[in-house]
Amino acid sequence: MEEKHNGHGGMGKRGVTRPMSEMKMQQHNGMEDDGEHQQDEHKRGDYKHEDQQHEASSGHGMMMSDDMRGKMLHMHHMQTLWVYWALVIFGIWMVMSPLTFDYGRAVAEPSGGREVWLSLEQRISFMKWSDIISGLGLIFFGWRSLTPNRPYSLWICCFIGIWLSMAPLLFWSPSELAYLNGTLVGALVIALTVLIPGMPNMIKFMKMGSEVPPGWSYNPSSWPQRWIMIVLAFVGWMASRYMGAFQLGYIDHAWDPFFGNSTREVLNSDMSHAWPVSDAALGSLAYTLEFLMGYMGGPSRWRTMPWMVLFFSILVIPLGFVSIFLVISQPLAVGAWCTLCLVTAAVMLPMIPLQLDEVTAMGQHMVQAKRRGDNLWEVFWKGGKPFEQNKDERSPEMMELPQKPGKVFMASIWGMSFPWALVLSTAIGLWLMFAPAVFGVSIESRAADISHLGGALIVVVAVTCMGEVLRAGRYLNVPLGLAVAVWPWFLPDSTLALNVSSAVAGLAVAALSIPRGTVKEKYGLWDKYVK
Repeated sequence: MEEKHNGHGGMGKRGVTRPMSEMKMQQHNGMEDDGEHQQDEHKRGDYKHEDQQHEASSGHGMMMSDDMRGKMLHMHHMQTLWVYWALVIFGIWMVMSPLTFDYGRAVAEPSGGREVWLSLEQRISFMKWSDIISGLGLIFFGWRSLTPNRPYSLWICCFIGIWLSMAPLLFWSPSELAYLNGTLVGALVIALTVLIPGMPNMIKFMKMGSEVPPGWSYNPSSWPQRWIMIVLAFVGWMASRYMGAFQLGYIDHAWDPFFGNSTREVLNSDMSHAWPVSDAALGSLAYTLEFLMGYMGGPSRWRTMPWMVLFFSILVIPLGFVSIFLVISQPLAVGAWCTLCLVTAAVMLPMIPLQLDEVTAMGQHMVQAKRRGDNLWEVFWKGGKPFEQNKDERSPEMMELPQKPGKVFMASIWGMSFPWALVLSTAIGLWLMFAPAVFGVSIESRAADISHLGGALIVVVAVTCMGEVLRAGRYLNVPLGLAVAVWPWFLPDSTLALNVSSAVAGLAVAALSIPRGTVKEKYGLWDKYVK
């Protein structure tokens, strides 16, 4: 396959090996001579990504017939038939698991004497029947999926995979084997249904168009842009899974390199026990979905899959802010820090500005579709008609990562810039978080709470606003800085040194939040809001 051909939306930019539909378009509505077309197809290796399949017709201004789309779907199904057999096999595996392994042997009890909503017998029974019923569902709907054009069966299998990932968390699985089995098979089933073969039946309605949003200087859905999100989500997944294993009782010790037993205190705190499920395992589930959704769709998914971009953004942005707030509130509610909790917050924080550009591009597409009079419901679920034809000539290939890691990394953070004012604000916020310890102020004092919380919020705002599409949000640090500068003076448990430090730091942050700083990229309709 020619690298030049792959360079624009093909396998090279997908960054993942994936079965391709085999296209033999000898009949091309008279647009190309049969002999020339066959020669061109042979030159291309006779393989194309579904994005390129649609481009073959719509890229020339022609509408692809339903018959042609049906043939393409059938060819693609033949190439990915192994996927649907794998679903059946995983179904058999899940049915046999409770019959092969005793979920009631060497049971684990949740850490810290935590009371859960099910008895031990119910936890064992629910996990057994969940796996058996889910396995039967995979066998039935996986079998149905062996026949082309059955998207609902594939979606049901996908939701079964999500359920398998959730069930050990909801039922407080007493068996670590059942937890590992369910979460691993669940992730694989999701990948086999909507990631490896692509979104079910997308060939039948996807319309080709631009890879770069109109008026933008880069593609926010390119594989380099998504690669860094996938890596960060995987790191968060591993850290959360470790803490979840402790809360579920599978391990007896929660490792912390800096704060001793503080991680144990945080994971067994009243704040943690207030959740009906393990909050760490819930975070692991969220990171699992983020990791997998990072792979979903092609380099034009901001336009072809608005629904997926929105759901992915909900996981990353609002839920990310909630997760970060829970972590930074630990010194206030528990009086202790947790290293791995801070790691998950540090992982989630840069994901927010990195995702803001893609959801902005998706929103711009929806706005333009509305102005054109398109059906927004159809556009949201199917992408709608394109506005222009262009190629992403700027983004590097993911296959260049081993040889040119710096080039790929820089492409992965397009849309973020690092003005000195925001970088300095971040450093000041970090200083505020550690200032009480430096000046010997008790972590349980109100003055320390103001410094910890104020510093953490300043960091969150500054890093988030390094995303250029939300640069105007830096003004939030003006009232935050002023509050940090003034509030400690009215608290009896503060010290003069901490008060002076907070005043200087807070006033500096407020002043540093005024300049906009460098903006390197263009954002189409959103440019006027980058202030």
